[in-house]
Parts: sequence; structure tokens; C-alpha cells
Amino acid sequence: MLVTADHAIAFASGLLRQLGASGEDADVVARSLVESDLRGHGSHGIRRLVPYAEQVSDGLVDPAARPAVVPGTPPAAVVVDGRDAFGQLTAGLGVTTLLERVPATAVAVAVLRSCRHVGRLGEFVEALANRGLVGIAFANADPTVAPWGGRDRMLGTNPTAWAVPSGDDTAPLVVDFATSATAEGKLAVARDRGESVPPGLVLDAAGADSTDPADFYAGGALLTFGAHKGYGLSVAFDLVAGLLSRTGSASDPAYDQTFGTVLLALDVGAFVDLGDFRADVEAFRARVHASAPRQATTGGALVPGEPEWKARALALRDGFEIAEATRTALDKLADQLGAPTLDAHHPRSKEHP
Repeated sequence: MLVTADHAIAFASGLLRQLGASGEDADVVARSLVESDLRGHGSHGIRRLVPYAEQVSDGLVDPAARPAVVPGTPPAAVVVDGRDAFGQLTAGLGVTTLLERVPATAVAVAVLRSCRHVGRLGEFVEALANRGLVGIAFANADPTVAPWGGRDRMLGTNPTAWAVPSGDDTAPLVVDFATSATAEGKLAVARDRGESVPPGLVLDAAGADSTDPADFYAGGALLTFGAHKGYGLSVAFDLVAGLLSRTGSASDPAYDQTFGTVLLALDVGAFVDLGDFRADVEAFRARVHASAPRQATTGGALVPGEPEWKARALALRDGFEIAEATRTALDKLADQLGAPTLDAHHPRSKEHP
């Protein structure tokens, strides 16, 4: 099934309002989710509405809550209390506050506590880069990942994202990845499509390598990327983000099940001319584009962030794909909430030819 962006936003916003979010907050979260779908990251797209609804039902997310900046910190240190609101709202307030602080401090850090799932972490560093800042983020998460050499779930997917300002008319350079070998959401997408996954991503419950995504959900665990290297990064993010935010390490019995998140903003203009910096980034992009392709069929080299922008342009033109299992789950949720289903709400949605 192909869904247009406008209709997906309307559908998602409608469900979020039914869950108890204000119209303004529902629109913010809906747009964030759909942006992930548009960029080819359905793991963080509108399929997330199903677990979000479960978290609201379980009392883990307060759909009417509004995050707040904790007073009394130094100018360059921001603490945001998410108050268990939707995580996109908490991260958005962190970005807004950093933009207010950085002109006076050149560098500022925001720590997000009581923060629920923020969606695609790259969204927030990209927002900083679009304002002439270097944006850096990392977070811990609920335990789904085995430590290097072990099989028990002790770490989260613990993502990190970086973005740098680029030319005004070009795709921002954005690096955004989990320290696990794959994000859990991508595993769920593969499971929903009935697909296997490459080796090196998942262990089954007995600690054996598996290519069946269902084995993860049957008591297995994810692996870190890059063997011990990804594991080292995951540990660093778990401890720094988890402890600074009071979330706790994911392996600690006292872990509070939220997503400790750190956002850092660096004012490029405090160190070098911003225009020169942007020009140098574009010169780097040009060198990458001019490099010889590895194979004739690869299409050549791209800088981080460009594949997502290419996918976004196509999805805005043609719509984006919703897996059948995801569509069924969303329609079931809509029925439960007394809202129109995806088909009924989006008459322009269409089946694949």
C-alpha cells in the first residue's frame, strides 16, 4: 500500500488526538513520524503509533503532558524534564532551548530526562545544523542488546546522530545510526514483511546466531555493530546519557524505562567563519561525488544524509510504502479508538500496481 505524506500526517495526528494529545502536539509528533517514513526509515515511522498507544494505555506516556526546562542550571547546561510526554516534544524543547543559549555560550548541552521515545534522532541534530550549528546527540534505551561476548539483554540500541551545516540548497550532512547492528524497529519491519535478516544482527534465545527476526521477539537479543567497537560506544552512551539524565543504565534493576538523551550544539561561527565552513563542506561533497564508483552499478558515492533526501523526494512524489502487517495493526488501532482506518481516512492511498 502506498500512502501520501499529507494523508499519513492527518491519519497519525487524528489517532494521537484520540489518545489524548492536543491538536498542536499531535501534529508535531505526526509530522516527525511521517518524516521518518518519507526518508525510508519506516522503523521510526507511523508504525510507532501502535506501541505509543500501548504505552499510553499502560500509563508510561502521558499524551497531555508538556515538557519543561528545569531552572537553575548554568547557561550552557540545559536539563529538560520530559514529564513522560511524547519524546518528540521533549527533544524539540531541547533543540529550541539550545538555540536560545548557544549565541551567548558558543557550546551548550541539553540532557533530557523522563524522556520517552524521540523517534528519529537525526531529526533534532539536523534542526541544529540548519541554524548553522554542529549538532550531536546520543541516547540510551531499554535493554534489547547483548554485551560483546554475552547473550543477555543488557544494553539498548543506544543511537547516536551528528549533523553539520552545509550549503543552503543541498541536503544536510546527517549521520544517524544505532550502536546495535540494526534498530529494533527495522527488525520489526522485516518480521512484518516475512523477510529474513543478514547474519550478525540477532541471537536466538539460546545465544546462537540467527537470521530470523522472530527469534529476537522469542527471547533473543540484538548484537552491536562492529563487534567490540560498537559495544564500546554503546556502553559509553548507556552510562553517560543514562546517568546524566537519571534514567539509569539499562542493565540496572532501577532503570526507569525512559530514554536518557543528550543533545549538544556547537556554534561554528564562534570558531571559524560559517560561510567558509559551509563552502568547505560542499567542497568535500563534490570530492565524494567525483570519486570513482566501487562498481558500475552502485551509482557512485554519496555523503551521509543524501540517501534519505533522495528517498524523501521520491516519497513526496509517489507516496511511501506501508507493509501489510503494519497497515493491519494501524487499522485495528483506529477501530479501537473509534477513528477512521487508514484506507477510509486516505482516499488517495493506493495499492501497488
